[in-house]
Amino acid sequence: MSQENHETAMEAEGHSTMRFSDFGFKRPIMRAIERMGFQVPSPIQEQVIPLILQGHDVVGQAHTGTGKTAAFGLPALNNIEWRSGVQLLVITPTRELATQVSDELFSLGRFAGIRTVSVYGGQSYRRQLDLIGRGAQVVVATPGRLLDMLSSGKLEDFNPAIVVLDEADEMLDMGFLDDIKEIFSYLPQQRQTLLFSATMPEPIKELAKHILYEPKFVSVTKKETTNKDIRQLYYVIEEKDRDEAIVRLLEKEEPEKAIVFCRMKREVDRVAEMLQARGFNARGLHGDMEMRERMEVIKGFRGRDIDILVATDVAARGLNIEDVSHVFNYHIPFDPESYVHRIGRTGRAGRKGTAITLVTPLEFKELERIRQKVGAKMEYGFVGAEGESEENLAERIANAVREQEIDQEAVKVYEQLTEEMAPQKVAYKLLSMIMEKGLVPPSSGSIGLSKAEVERLLEESGIHEKPAAKKGGGRRRGGNRRRR
Repeated sequence: MSQENHETAMEAEGHSTMRFSDFGFKRPIMRAIERMGFQVPSPIQEQVIPLILQGHDVVGQAHTGTGKTAAFGLPALNNIEWRSGVQLLVITPTRELATQVSDELFSLGRFAGIRTVSVYGGQSYRRQLDLIGRGAQVVVATPGRLLDMLSSGKLEDFNPAIVVLDEADEMLDMGFLDDIKEIFSYLPQQRQTLLFSATMPEPIKELAKHILYEPKFVSVTKKETTNKDIRQLYYVIEEKDRDEAIVRLLEKEEPEKAIVFCRMKREVDRVAEMLQARGFNARGLHGDMEMRERMEVIKGFRGRDIDILVATDVAARGLNIEDVSHVFNYHIPFDPESYVHRIGRTGRAGRKGTAITLVTPLEFKELERIRQKVGAKMEYGFVGAEGESEENLAERIANAVREQEIDQEAVKVYEQLTEEMAPQKVAYKLLSMIMEKGLVPPSSGSIGLSKAEVERLLEESGIHEKPAAKKGGGRRRGGNRRRR
C-alpha cells in the first residue's frame, strides 16, 4: 500500500471548525443531517467526506465508534442516482452490524426516498430478493449470504456504483477474506470502492491493492473513542455464575437507573423475571412485545416507575434517556459497534456513567478484541462474596496467616529481610503483597476468578493493567433503589 497517493493522519482530540453545512450536500441529505442533530463532523468524517464526494477510492483507518457509517454514508448517498436499482453496496462482517448500518443509512437517505435492504443468513432468500427487486437503492450485506446470491445468479443486473467494505479487519479475523475476493469478481470494474478498518494487517493492505484504484488514505488516531465520562469495568466469572454476579453487582453499585443488555429476547424475559424474583424493580424490553406494552415500559423507565431495564440491542436503539447511571452487559456484545452503542446509553448530557461487562475466561479474547477496536480503557474488578465487609475480609486473611505452616525457605527469607529492615515493616510489606496480589483464600460465598487468576489471564494475553479502585464506604444489601 503506497503512501505516495495521499495520506492524512490526525489526532482525534483536535476540534473541528467545520460544520456539515460546509460540505455542500444536496438538500434532502442536509435535511436528514439536521433532523438527526449532526452539526460538527468527527475527525474521520471531516477527512473522508470531501474525498468521497470527489469520487476517489478511499482507505479509512479509524476505531469503531468514530462515526464511520456517516463518514461513508453521507457522501455516498449524496452521489448515487436516486432512481430504482442498487447503487450502493455495503459489506459488513455480522448481521448485527448489517442491521445497524442499514438503519442509519435509511435515516440519512429517507428524505431522498432512498430505501435500504439488509441481506444476511438466517432469513428468507425470497423476501430479501423481493425487497431488492422492488427498487432498493442500498444493500447492506454479510459476505456469506451475498456470495450465495451472486454465485447462484439470484441477483440480476447487480451493478452498484459504490462499494463499501466496512470493518475489513473484522472480516479477516472471521475468515471471510476469500469470500470477499470472490464477491469482487462479480462486481462491476467501473465503481468507487471504499475500505474502512480499525487496524491494517498485511492481508488487508494486499486486498486494498487489488480492489481499489489509486486510493486516498486517511488514518485517524484516537486514544479512546468511547465517552470519557463512562467508567468501563469488566468482571471475569464462570458461566454458571452470571445471574448471581449481576445481582451482586446491582446491589454493590446501587444504580439510580440501569440497563442490562442481553443478546436474545428469551434471555431478556428470563433475566427480567429473575431480577424481579430477587426484589428488583426490573422490566424487559424486546421486539416481540406489542407496541403498546413497549411504549408503556419505556415511559416507566423514563420516569421513576422502573429502575432496571433488561433489553436487547435492537430494542434499546434510539433510547435517549439522560439519567441512566449504569449499563451492564450480561453477555459480551457480538461486535465492537454493539459495545459502543450499549455503553453510550450512560454518561450522557455531561453526567458520569459506569459500564460493566461480565465475561468468562473463554470470552476473554473477544473482550480484548473489542478493547482494541474501540481504543477503550477498561478496568477489571471482583464480584466477591455476598455481603462481605472489609472487616470480614481482614479476619479471613488473619485466619489464613494463623493456620499457615512455616516453611524453612520462608525463615531464610525472613532472616535476610530483617537484616535490612525492622520485623514490623517486613510483616506489613508481606501482608500488603498478599492483599495486592489477591493471594487470599476465597470465602465460601465468592464467585468469579480471584485477583491472581485474572492477572494470570492478563499476563497470558500480554495485557498490563491495574484493577478497579474499591468504592469507599459500606453497602447495604439491596441498595436504596430496591423495591418489593
